Amino acid sequence: MRRKSAGDAALDTFIYVSLTIAALATLLPFANVFSKAFSAEWAVMSGKVGLWPIDFQVDTMKYVVTSESFLKALGISVFLAGVGTLLSILLTAVTAYPLSKRHLPGTGAILVLFVFTMLFSGGIIPNYLLIRELGLMNNLWSLILPAMISVFNMLVIKSYYESLPESLEEAAKLEGAGNLRVLFFIVLPLSGPVLATISLFYAVYFWNDFFHPMLYINNPGLRPLQLYLRDIVMEADTTQGGAEKTLDELMNLTPEGIRAATVIASTVPILLVYPYLQKYFIKGVLIGSVKG
Repeated sequence: MRRKSAGDAALDTFIYVSLTIAALATLLPFANVFSKAFSAEWAVMSGKVGLWPIDFQVDTMKYVVTSESFLKALGISVFLAGVGTLLSILLTAVTAYPLSKRHLPGTGAILVLFVFTMLFSGGIIPNYLLIRELGLMNNLWSLILPAMISVFNMLVIKSYYESLPESLEEAAKLEGAGNLRVLFFIVLPLSGPVLATISLFYAVYFWNDFFHPMLYINNPGLRPLQLYLRDIVMEADTTQGGAEKTLDELMNLTPEGIRAATVIASTVPILLVYPYLQKYFIKGVLIGSVKG
């Protein structure tokens, strides 16, 4: 085995140090927020909370997550992320397939139209008027239908399709397979890595979106999780939890602690998706690899 030169060793050290610093820059603020969510009121108010909770307590987190409103908002967000991601990845994958065939007439003009929408859009007011005229106000589909396809994601999938060998499709068509059969039984199984990545993009978008629910959803019973947590943070600045809380419960709650708990409650569920999708990244790479 060849020994590393001094230059290679220095480069490896620089890379590891840089990645460590980047990881710490990401994890340390999250650790601080986590500690505030589980620290006592006096420790949070005094600013003594660092990377570890002080006088550990769960009252703040219980206040955020153990209410019917929170569970309902969580269910709505799961619905939006699940159904929205499934429909979006299906529509995006199907749209990208014909556009990846350069021999088809008109694909260049259609791509220009798609890219045009990336540069110019109607804006907030026309979109709001459109949703209202379609009768989708206070309807969860108003949060799914306008975001079912992202041009950027479609272009990424299109580029991946173009990297697949055309001989696979030609062989399938010689056996009598049609375009849809080629797409769903050959192209999509070979596109596991890119589909998993784009699915994660869509899931994070639907999970974190609160601006569009704030515009289109006025019914408190239809609030997704992010909008519910936003309202909790605003209440923390004013009433610090509302009159429905007892004095003993309010004594252990602080606005800063409630903010930290809302961040944890909204971040942890989507973080749990990453290890699950990682398995499909690896599986997709193995399916798409050339074996000899």
